[in-house]
Amino acid sequence: MTVPALEIAHCYQRCEQITRREAANFYYGIRLLPRDRRDAMCAVYAFARRIDDIGDEGDDRDAQLQALRDERAMVARLDRDDSSIEDPVRVALSHARRVYALPLDALELLIEGVELDVIGTTEYETFEQLVGYCRRVAGTIGRLCVAIFTDGRATDHDSRLADDLGVAMQLTNILRDVREDATLGRTYLPAEDLRRFGCEDLAAIAAATGDGAGSLNGSAAGAIELIRFEAGRAEEWFTRGMELTASLDRRSASCLEAMTGIYRTILERIVDDPGQVLHHRVSLTAREKGMVAARSLLGAGAGGAGGRRQPGARAGT
Repeated sequence: MTVPALEIAHCYQRCEQITRREAANFYYGIRLLPRDRRDAMCAVYAFARRIDDIGDEGDDRDAQLQALRDERAMVARLDRDDSSIEDPVRVALSHARRVYALPLDALELLIEGVELDVIGTTEYETFEQLVGYCRRVAGTIGRLCVAIFTDGRATDHDSRLADDLGVAMQLTNILRDVREDATLGRTYLPAEDLRRFGCEDLAAIAAATGDGAGSLNGSAAGAIELIRFEAGRAEEWFTRGMELTASLDRRSASCLEAMTGIYRTILERIVDDPGQVLHHRVSLTAREKGMVAARSLLGAGAGGAGGRRQPGARAGT
């Protein structure tokens, strides 16, 4: 059946509620966009949130994998005219797919990335293998976002840069969450790097450091050097990926700079004090996030961001 326009609007509103509640980092950026694009971005996030939640829910792996299979089947049906208003995320995502040509393979790869977490594939021998995981769970989001930023006209180069930014942000997430992941038995950082810096048992090192500073033994010192090394890699991915702003209209570039700016600020704090991630999760206050978004908007208004494309009449200004 065809979903009435009013119902589609209600479904987008539901996705926006999910985004505002669950993703402050994401929403600080997308609120800078025109309404149509903001709606589509919220649909993408609400879907990503659903997939991520499945990966984090409970200990019944079979049930989680079945739920992910159900979501993959839903994605395969997105282009069919049989949406049901009983699933507002699907309705909104299907509409966004039609308007902005969202790449279906990105949605499918996102599910695949979370499947890796569910089956316990959270250890990677090489950095290249870790990048493959990051491309699934975060590079895919970058590709979906750039499709919206460009009204479905992203070039292959645009998509590659957006993918690189997703990798940079996921690497930042991994560094920020080192202690929390370690307590859950997850060590995403490459095994070859753990050996190189003499901290193969990162979980034990994080547990031994406690919640305070204090003196560091050799293993903890090695872990700090490991964090500094991986943070340097993330900075390189950010630098390359941010070339994307040159291909975007000002408001889309502003949105991108706000979203990445929050993660880059977190990364800067990790670079300044790598050892803190062994003690606690690094984050920004709501005020600090707002300041990042405000700076991004001011920069766009001053003509500091991109300019190849101009917003279309449908997206507004």
